[in-house]
Amino acid sequence: MTTALPQPTSGYFLTDGGLETTLVFLRDIELPDFAAFPLLDSDAGRRALTDYFVPYLELAERVDRGFIIDTPTWRANPDWATELGYDAAGLAAVNRRAVAFARDIAASRPGLDVIVDGVIGPRGDGYVVGSTMSAGDAAGYHALQTEAFAEAGADLITAVTMTYAQEAIGIVRAGTASGLPVVVSFTVETDGTLPSGQSLSAAIAEVDEATDGAAAYFMINCAHPTHFDHLIADEAPWLGRLKGIRANASPLSHAELDAAEELDRGDPDDLARHYRSLSDRLPELRVVGGCCGTDHQHVSRMADALS
Repeated sequence: MTTALPQPTSGYFLTDGGLETTLVFLRDIELPDFAAFPLLDSDAGRRALTDYFVPYLELAERVDRGFIIDTPTWRANPDWATELGYDAAGLAAVNRRAVAFARDIAASRPGLDVIVDGVIGPRGDGYVVGSTMSAGDAAGYHALQTEAFAEAGADLITAVTMTYAQEAIGIVRAGTASGLPVVVSFTVETDGTLPSGQSLSAAIAEVDEATDGAAAYFMINCAHPTHFDHLIADEAPWLGRLKGIRANASPLSHAELDAAEELDRGDPDDLARHYRSLSDRLPELRVVGGCCGTDHQHVSRMADALS
């Protein structure tokens, strides 16, 4: 079964960890340009994705939590897809197949509350800002994905690893125009600021002001809790808009992780303790999962710590 948004009156939904890092470093699956969506085009690829999600679904059942299943489409936007040989029609089709794939997995667990989340990644790298777009340009650029998700019946759209506010504003506008709720997940550097240099609170405020508060909520991903823990130290009103954490396993910086040749899985138990501490200060925490370097063992530790 499904629910509109992972915003129960109390508690949280689980989601997965680092899809791409798990497939590359732990499953020895080659992902050109760190793109997982081409796996949907082969039986072997779909099996690999299914095998990846099964332990998370089993965990959600064990701890009696709903689960947000992300489409493997973080790289499935026009620039990256062109590098991988997809034209616009093929790209729209694979985004729709991603939703259908996630929906099939959800249907395999009829007793579990599962939300199908259409994932949109940044136009650029994800660790650095690079070239920027205006909000209007970003809305047009990302509309292919938002429309495909809506056509295929996704429940939600999440813009993941956003590095600057204007791209996030554009995705919120494109997603709401398609009729789906939109979540924005920003990444931060080791000092807690976005790669653009803007503070997290200012970025959230800018997105809300430009979209009349249209985003369903905000998240942090692709950063270790030690990078942003100091931001969650008071009762500032903006913290009520922060409802999800998907942290990295490693405390290394983005630049250090980008240069690393081996996976840093960090300390799963220590990461879980950070989540416990964060949950005490984020009463609106509704989405719990991981990002780079995390796998189902990390998320299991998080769930146990929060219970």
